[in-house]
Amino acid sequence: MELLLKSKGNPKVLLFIEPLWGIPFHLIAPFATLYMLEQGVIDIQIGLLLTISLVSQLVFSFFGGIITDKIGRKKTTLIADIFGWATACAVWAISTNFWLFLIAIIINSSERIGATSWQCFLVEDADQKDMLGIYTWVNIAGLVAVFFAPIAGILIGRFTLVPVVRGLYGFFAVCMVIKFLITYLYCTETKRGIARMEETKSISVGKMAMEYKGLIPEMLRCKATVKIVIVNIIIHVTMMISSSFFGIYITTILDLDERLLAYFPILSAAVMLLFMFVIQHKIAHVKDKIPMWVGFVIFMICHIMLIFVPVGNLALIIAFVFFVAVASALIMPRRDAMLQIAIDPEERARIMGMIGSVTLGLAAPFGILSGFLSGIDRRLPFVLTSTLFLIAIVVVGYMKDEEYKAGASG
Repeated sequence: MELLLKSKGNPKVLLFIEPLWGIPFHLIAPFATLYMLEQGVIDIQIGLLLTISLVSQLVFSFFGGIITDKIGRKKTTLIADIFGWATACAVWAISTNFWLFLIAIIINSSERIGATSWQCFLVEDADQKDMLGIYTWVNIAGLVAVFFAPIAGILIGRFTLVPVVRGLYGFFAVCMVIKFLITYLYCTETKRGIARMEETKSISVGKMAMEYKGLIPEMLRCKATVKIVIVNIIIHVTMMISSSFFGIYITTILDLDERLLAYFPILSAAVMLLFMFVIQHKIAHVKDKIPMWVGFVIFMICHIMLIFVPVGNLALIIAFVFFVAVASALIMPRRDAMLQIAIDPEERARIMGMIGSVTLGLAAPFGILSGFLSGIDRRLPFVLTSTLFLIAIVVVGYMKDEEYKAGASG
């Protein structure tokens, strides 16, 4: 709370307006794949859409650092909010078949440019020692938004799923326009952003793209960056698979009411908020790799358990959601903070863009793979995630905590 109250400038504004993205996102997220299913999109097509999304994001992410440096953190973030989110949500709201969902997903993929600029926008004028606190608040902002999720369940119970989700996508578009206006009025370009605009104004986009070939060896030489990027890829893939197929699995195979999907995020958010406000500061002195390692062990056990849950057993699903929330609270803020500290602050935009491209490129095949596996047996995607969590456990075991402290390098 002290960090939030004493923060100034961009970090404070961005943290306070994050629920404008988080509230509509969490209202829709539990029902997004069911929305597609009810309009005739099958499992393998959902997997194909995930892979196309990741490939599209890879392309946009590659240019994210270049565009962020050329036109600035603020302007790039504003464009991404309007085009990558508001426009995409408007298309989702009218989608009735695979092809319209495809168009929406490609438009939304452009937000990867904004993901790079937003990260720079958030942290570049902040103190490095506040990184964990800032990213804890980013997670809290999203979690607070989750408490609105039951509204979607109530509306679906009264009006059915498809018209409600259409309306929520329209609401999402409006929220992103409001977020755009607040960012435009109250945020300022970062000092590093101004410097990079000046440094790159006479350099062509093509030449800047060619400079990436020098960044890749630099990134690979830094063991701290390589390890946290591997962890980042695993988190990205497993969260993508879980968010896409958990709802389908528990409603079609475990025979649970689809309206319950709106309430599971509430339990998850409550657990994570309690953890972050009550426990997070008490373990701040513990080496970051230890909480991360414990978190991945919990993730793996939970996903293995999910495969064997008996039909209709709500209690075990609640237990799954509870412990996954604990694992997320242990891992997510640390992953974000460690990633920012592991990269060169002078090249933050381009390295973040490169990391995004690498992450998405390696994650892309898992979209269609998970859809294919789900088409065979809807438990198989969770066999895949359990295996990936085991790999993450091994990678975290090789991390050295001193690599991820402010001022560390190499």
